[in-house]
Amino acid sequence: MATKIYKVWQVNSYVKMCLEAEDALNNIMIEGEISNFKLHTSGHCYFSLKDDKSSIRCVAFRSNAARFKFIPENGMKVIAKGSISVYERDGSYQLYVANLTPAGVGEVSLALEQLKAKLEAEGLFALEHKQPIPLRPKTIGVVTARTGAVIRDICHVSSTRNPYVKIVLYSVKVQGEGAAKEIAQGIQFFNEKYPVDTLIVGRGGGSKEDLWAFNEEEVIRAVYNSKIPVISAVGHEVDTTLVDLVSDQRAATPSQAAEFAVPLLSSQQEELLGWQEALTNRLSWHLREKRIQLDALANNRILKDPSLMLVNKHQQLDILHDKLLSLTKQQYTQRQLNFQNMVDRLEALNPLKVLQRGYAVVQKGKTTISTTAQLQSGDKIAIRLQDGLCNATVNDVTYDDREE
Repeated sequence: MATKIYKVWQVNSYVKMCLEAEDALNNIMIEGEISNFKLHTSGHCYFSLKDDKSSIRCVAFRSNAARFKFIPENGMKVIAKGSISVYERDGSYQLYVANLTPAGVGEVSLALEQLKAKLEAEGLFALEHKQPIPLRPKTIGVVTARTGAVIRDICHVSSTRNPYVKIVLYSVKVQGEGAAKEIAQGIQFFNEKYPVDTLIVGRGGGSKEDLWAFNEEEVIRAVYNSKIPVISAVGHEVDTTLVDLVSDQRAATPSQAAEFAVPLLSSQQEELLGWQEALTNRLSWHLREKRIQLDALANNRILKDPSLMLVNKHQQLDILHDKLLSLTKQQYTQRQLNFQNMVDRLEALNPLKVLQRGYAVVQKGKTTISTTAQLQSGDKIAIRLQDGLCNATVNDVTYDDREE
C-alpha cells in the first residue's frame, strides 16, 4: 500500500485545525516577560513572551491592541489572554493576544505612571510654566458638574469673600465615558469664546476610577495650553491627579479653590485705602516741592529785573566779537604769508631772472637750442636777451671737447 504524500500547506492547515479545536488552547492565559516588542505602522503589536526556560511568539491585532490601557514595553511582566494557533505561511505557532494586563500591578496604575512619566519628560509639570493667579479678578470660570456640592461650595465661598466677583459655570460630566472630552472642551471654551480671569477645574471626591477623567491626556494638555490661569480642585486632599500637577495652583477642596481665586473684599478695601493714603502723601510731597521751586523762582533777581539777562548777553557778545576779530586777523596774516611765499617761488622760477644775469635763450624756429649738435653753419636763429630779441645766422659751429 502506497504512503500518501501531503503538501506543506496541507500539514500546516491540519495542525492549525487541531490546535484551534483544542479547548485548552482557547482563552488561555500565559504569564511571561515581554521581549522583541514591535508596534507596526498598521497598529498590530508583535512580541514574544519568555520565562527562564522558553519563549512563545505573540501577536495582538490592532482592534485588540487599541484596548490596552498601557503601553507594552520590553522587560515588562504581563499576563496575556488569547488563543494559540498556527501561522500557516511559516508553519510556526503563536499566541493571538486578545487582552494584556500587567502582572503584579493594576493596568490603570501602570497606565497612569506611564502617562505621568511621558508628560513630565515633555516639561508639562515644570514650575516655569506656572502662571500667577490674578489678585483682583472680576470673573471666575468653573468647569464642573452642574449638580453636586462643588459649584455650590465655590459660589458660597465666593459670595462670602467678595459678592462682586462673577461666577460662570460650564457644566460637564466629571466621570465616565466622554467626561475627559467635555472637561477639555470646557477649558477651551473659556480660552476661545468667554474670557475670564481665573479658571477652576474640579469635582468632588471619589475612587481612583471616578477621578480618572482628570488623568486623561487631553485634559492635561488643555490645562497646559490654557492662557487663563487654572486652579485644580479634584477630590479631597489625599487625592492627587495629573491635573493637580499641571495646573497653576492646586487646591485641596473646591472651597479652598474659591479662596485662592477670590480675594477678600475687606483686604482689597484695606489695600485700596493704603494706596489712597500713599497717593495723598505723594501728592502732598510733590506740592511742597513745587511750592519751594516756585518761591525760589519768585525771588530770582533776573525774573524780577529781566534787563539783567541782557547785561550778561551783551558781555558775551563782546567776548565773541573780539574772538572773531582776532581769528580773522590771524587767518588774514597767515594767508598773506602764504601768498608771498608762492610769489617768491614763482619769481625764482621766472626765466627772465636768469636772462638778467647775462644769459640768453637761443631758438631755431620753435625749438630751443641747448647743444651745438642742434646747429649747423648757415642756420637762422633767434637770440632772446633780457630786454629784447635779435636774429642771427650761424657762421661756424665749434664743438667743446670738455666731456671727452
